[in-house]
Amino acid sequence: MSIIQNKKAFHDYFIEERYEAGLVLEGWEVKAIRAGRANLKESYVILRQGEVFLLGCHISPLPTASTHIQPDPVRTRKLLLKAEEIRKLIGKVERAGYALIPIDLHYVRGRIKLEIGLAKGKKQHDKRASEKDREWLREKQRLMRESAKSRT
Repeated sequence: MSIIQNKKAFHDYFIEERYEAGLVLEGWEVKAIRAGRANLKESYVILRQGEVFLLGCHISPLPTASTHIQPDPVRTRKLLLKAEEIRKLIGKVERAGYALIPIDLHYVRGRIKLEIGLAKGKKQHDKRASEKDREWLREKQRLMRESAKSRT
């Protein structure tokens, strides 16, 4: 079940591979995510010393979540992946010029997971072409509906 999707990722990047990662979260963050107070728009994933981290993900703290800690809404959060997946990602990101983009925050058996994508950036003309394709598909569906209505 999806909590938050990063729709901007599909607009700005070609997503080639997807990985599911666990997140190291604090208690107040889990409560805030369950309340729908997270944002993935400006976030990105980096590789540092053989580990994977999520930066820029904003999780707004609930006012009633905790009184004894000072929550940091945009702290760096560690992602949990298998060692083999991390090695593969390091090779592709450093050599081939790929980026790691958070795509979707969702639940799997009660746990909060993050889907990250190995992505290549789109150029401006690529964005225009994909927008044009989407508009054509929408127009085609509208024409099909109109022709089906006129037949009946």
